[in-house]
Amino acid sequence: MTIEAIPVPESVPEQIKPVEVVTEEERAALRAKYLEERDKRIRADGAQQYKPLQGILKLSEDKDPYTEVKPRAPLSDHVDFLFLGGGFAALSVCARLKEAGFNNMRILDSGGNFGGVWYWNRFPGAMCDTAAMVYLPLLEEVGTRPSAKYVRGPEILAHAQRIATHYGLYEHALFSTHLESLTWEEAGQCWRVKTKEGDNFTATHVAMGTGPLNKPHLPGVPGLEKFQRPAMHTARWDFGVTGGGWNGEVLEKLKDKRVGIIGTGATAVQCIPQLGRDSGELFVFQRTASAVAVRGNHEIDPEWFAKLDKGWQAKWLSNFVTLMSTGVADVDYVHDGWTDSVKRITARMVEEAMKKGQNPADLGFADYMKAYHLSDDEYTTAVRARTDEVVKDKKTADALKAWYRQYCKRPCFHDEYLETFNIPTVHLVDTDGKGVDRVDETGVWANGKHYELDVLIYATGFEFSSSYTSRAGLEVFGRNGLALSDAWAEGMKSYQGMHVRDFPNLFIVGIFQGASLISNVTSNFTDAGLTIAAMLKKEKELGTKVIETSEKAQEDWVKLVLSNTNKITGGPECTPGYYNNEGHEEGLKQRLDGGRYPHGSHKYFEYIDDWRTNGKFEGIEFDGKPVAVAA
Repeated sequence: MTIEAIPVPESVPEQIKPVEVVTEEERAALRAKYLEERDKRIRADGAQQYKPLQGILKLSEDKDPYTEVKPRAPLSDHVDFLFLGGGFAALSVCARLKEAGFNNMRILDSGGNFGGVWYWNRFPGAMCDTAAMVYLPLLEEVGTRPSAKYVRGPEILAHAQRIATHYGLYEHALFSTHLESLTWEEAGQCWRVKTKEGDNFTATHVAMGTGPLNKPHLPGVPGLEKFQRPAMHTARWDFGVTGGGWNGEVLEKLKDKRVGIIGTGATAVQCIPQLGRDSGELFVFQRTASAVAVRGNHEIDPEWFAKLDKGWQAKWLSNFVTLMSTGVADVDYVHDGWTDSVKRITARMVEEAMKKGQNPADLGFADYMKAYHLSDDEYTTAVRARTDEVVKDKKTADALKAWYRQYCKRPCFHDEYLETFNIPTVHLVDTDGKGVDRVDETGVWANGKHYELDVLIYATGFEFSSSYTSRAGLEVFGRNGLALSDAWAEGMKSYQGMHVRDFPNLFIVGIFQGASLISNVTSNFTDAGLTIAAMLKKEKELGTKVIETSEKAQEDWVKLVLSNTNKITGGPECTPGYYNNEGHEEGLKQRLDGGRYPHGSHKYFEYIDDWRTNGKFEGIEFDGKPVAVAA
């Protein structure tokens, strides 16, 4: 059987179809409306408006409500490879190392088990907005069939732990452990690792996969610490307060409670339906509406899945990346809101070119952006029209409409969110871009009115624009005591998004300055695993001990990253958010910290595959020499 798209039951709603006609007058009105809504929301403090959880919430980010931490003896040994983090980045990389024959490793994480963000984010309704067939790594290797096109948090966490079991990674795990410092020791050519639990050991190589969604934060609202009743962040859900569980069980302790939730982003879109169903009353405090399109979730047919050819996931991943990189493919295996959007833009660009007698192959990014704007006007108009169709109260429907382009914020897809606002006990408190006024001992003030609450929930996201070391929760000291925060004071500087000069044997496993595939972050991780395994094999072959980027390779890569002006997400015309530095102009630091390979994700994956397989490892020094000399 050839690889093909998932068969979709007839009962599943179709993706939103753009309206056929938007007049020039309507387009001009949209642009004016977008700017008006943006200007309402810009704050002088930008990304500095947010606050940490500590001292405000009972369950702060350094407390684990899911695993009892048992005392253990501190470690003082040596390992060849240490991975910092226990999510899909760690699992993907360490699985590839195991396949390559490397076993002397350790995986360190503050959580009590594998899972990373999915270990911590156990809020009701949690699921992934990317199709499971491409989001869940190593499905073929582990032998797992996703239950549905989009799977919920418990299934994602179970898959993460299944990977760990399959590859024997539990024997290498050091859980409930908080890193204190990471320091390069030149004499021993290794990293000194110290933890808050008293560990003091060394590692020859270290990989960091702390992820962009690692450190939850709170909004810059006065009085957060004053609230005297139960409060929680969605990333640290307290089922002791709400009752129920992560698998959709009724939140029975909320049935007579007045519950407030601040935030209407991607997390809120997922948890509000169950909160609306189970709470006595639910008050949703909104600064900016999310654009919520159709998800169209459905079960995956076991018989169809069983017939997939060997190697199907690699083909699906390549197909998804090609489409998301504005490429053209004969088939769309995933066929969801992500791929539909880029196909729509590409089709519009070709259509406009044909009208002018141009060859589509000769068009550039400016033509792509024009096609994006034209097609986006038609699509977002249809999304707003769907809101009118679903939400019965006109005032509420109007307030739930998003006035910005689709990629100004992370796109949301859900089949129950808008419907929730038809429940009589669910109240939307729209603040017209201002946000809530303040919090006091008994509730929230918004629009000059006090809302008394029994429980307050913050769906306010994670640190994103802060420094890498802030999100990682530690400082890294490289050669001659150079701090990573100092090396990156003007912005991230790397080679391939992974290697940093003066930080030998350190691998950054993330999404920036590489493929930067934000629509499916795990693709970045699985690819990084292949790259790291290839380098360690070459090091073993050469008999060397230190892997480091050359200074020139890093300088050239940074120039390459800065040459990229082709950016579809965010932009100065967008409402504030982490896609556009909270509405403030992007300086050098922001351009570097959020930088990407200028030719797109698909081309990056092609480039790095050739780079790691041709045996040259251009730009990397082994014991201070390029491969040709080191050999």
